[in-house]
Amino acid sequence: MGVSSQISGFGRAGFGTRHYNLKPETFNTYLNSTFNALVFFYFFTMNKLERAAYTAKRLEELYPQPAIPLHHKDPFTLLISVLLSAQCTDVRVNQTTPALFALADNPMDMSRLSVQTIEDIIRPCGLAPSKAKAIAGLSKILLDTHGGRVPSTFEDLEALPGVGHKTASVVMAQAFGFPAFPVDTHIHRLAQRWGLTNGKNVQQTEKDLKRLFPKEAWNRLHLQIIYYGREFCSARGCDGTVCEICRTCYPNRRKPFVNRKA
Repeated sequence: MGVSSQISGFGRAGFGTRHYNLKPETFNTYLNSTFNALVFFYFFTMNKLERAAYTAKRLEELYPQPAIPLHHKDPFTLLISVLLSAQCTDVRVNQTTPALFALADNPMDMSRLSVQTIEDIIRPCGLAPSKAKAIAGLSKILLDTHGGRVPSTFEDLEALPGVGHKTASVVMAQAFGFPAFPVDTHIHRLAQRWGLTNGKNVQQTEKDLKRLFPKEAWNRLHLQIIYYGREFCSARGCDGTVCEICRTCYPNRRKPFVNRKA
């Protein structure tokens, strides 16, 4: 079997499929021995499958066990935290939720709080009025419709107030272990920079990423991309020509990459 077979479980073709006729194990040995030097990638332009394979490999090396960044203890507290994280940093959410969860960390107790009380506590997270109404509303729905439990289907989650597809995807992945690939504006930006999507919108980016990577890697990759973006490829810290993954995927890129907005 030649190198055109699947390498490291990603894509139909491994690195160097257009340039070498090597067995996968031989090529992987070569690649690993020169990985940090990036020499190979300066001589050859990678296609999308090769960029995906390289990206997944590098992220796994950097973040082999990515932790869930939002502090929570169960599906309900995760759901509330993810809802609060819209247009807000995870750090700010983690600073805010202890006071809220001290009063109510379950649907029953949350439904007993007034919307104003919730709003006053979560104000630092931004969009407090709408988020407070959503939290109060979904807590009542969980009690009335789901026996006080967070549902484990996309359909039921997305029917809750304030819960869109991205929030539902995070809960499905991180609370229930269901394969999902939540895409926010940050992942959308990095996927464009790395040439993994055409960048049309977050919905298209999610479809493209799901096609490129095996389902069993989706939940982990979502977190790995988030951590890498924060550390090396932020909106201001990298313009598509600075960080390691950008430079490796596009070694000849000289001008800043212009992202399409989500």
